[in-house]
Amino acid sequence: MTTTTEQMRAWTGPAILTFGFRPFFFGAAVWAALAMALWVPMLSGHLTLPTAFDPVSWHAHEFLFGYLGAVIAGFLLTAVPNWTGRLPIVGWRLGMLAGLWLAGRVAVAVSGSVPALPVAMVDLVFPVVFALLIAREIVAGKNWRNLIVLAMLGAFIIGNALFHWEAAKGDYAAQGYGLRLGLGAGIMMIAVIGGRIVPSFTRNWLVKRRSAVLPVAPMQSFDKVALAALLVALLLWVALPLGTLTGLALALASVLHALRLARWAGHRTFAEPLVTVLHAGYAFVPLGALALAAEILAPGSFGMAGAQHFWMAGAIGLMTLAVMTRATLGHTGQDLRAGAGTVAIYLALILSVFARVAGGVVPEVSGPLHTVAGLSWIVAFGGFAVVYGALLLRLPAAKRV
Repeated sequence: MTTTTEQMRAWTGPAILTFGFRPFFFGAAVWAALAMALWVPMLSGHLTLPTAFDPVSWHAHEFLFGYLGAVIAGFLLTAVPNWTGRLPIVGWRLGMLAGLWLAGRVAVAVSGSVPALPVAMVDLVFPVVFALLIAREIVAGKNWRNLIVLAMLGAFIIGNALFHWEAAKGDYAAQGYGLRLGLGAGIMMIAVIGGRIVPSFTRNWLVKRRSAVLPVAPMQSFDKVALAALLVALLLWVALPLGTLTGLALALASVLHALRLARWAGHRTFAEPLVTVLHAGYAFVPLGALALAAEILAPGSFGMAGAQHFWMAGAIGLMTLAVMTRATLGHTGQDLRAGAGTVAIYLALILSVFARVAGGVVPEVSGPLHTVAGLSWIVAFGGFAVVYGALLLRLPAAKRV
């Protein structure tokens, strides 16, 4: 039977197509930095893209559905073979998927001169094809436990479709149903998958250090209650974003997920930032829920866009950066240890989040704070592309033997 290593050795094309995390993590990081480099002058009125989306909606769409869509693909294309025991997708089939994702970015960027339906179709073909491939692998491997991941991916795709529909109608899609559904699906993915990997990776690291205190095992009864509460809160937020019941549900979800995080012994991981950052990324899940609850129940607390950025830039941005750095190191045979460059990009991302949120709280200095947030974001993801680019683009060690 062919093994993953044998399949990779048989590939004679570009090294970047030997495993799913390579093109999609690298592409996601470059796009995150480039899109922000475009957004900063767009925000100040010095640049206009030929897109049919208003500037804020383009910004929101490309970071949620563009950037996160690529990271989800890189993660699942790498994780699903481990879940199912089946061979990963490599070579030109992987290159085709990456090309479809890139076509979506171009289509949205130039959508001002193209009818809305073809733009939406080009942008949606990648996530739909990708979801079908993942569904095939999960079903073929009888990995029924992870059908929930497929369901969340489906909600993410529907959110993208709704976003296109709302933008085509002339609505402010950056605060529409599609954005909230896509963001809600992304947060649930972090809560479900993060709830597996954060305590597991923490336990592995603490066991090596012979720690007497270990995190609670993942997916206990409390975790299921916390996840159910978050799901209800997100559904209410998608349907009734300003409802009092929504605010109360989000506040409850925030408390439950803060308690959930506290059970994972993150305070014992400060000696290794590669582990600590997973806890920091997950912390933005309850922080975002609390900020949104505060904005709903006491309008003006953060500003709705500012509150959402705890999730958009914080939970999604930092957790994906944490996963990309760890997965890249692990799958390229490196030590699972954060060097100075890795710590720097983590800190830059955290600065970006708090500068952006502060810009909503203190509107008098929102301009400079937004600039700091944008530049720090570029440093974080541009830094990832520089620090990890060689690991993602070079031939794996097995190919050089």
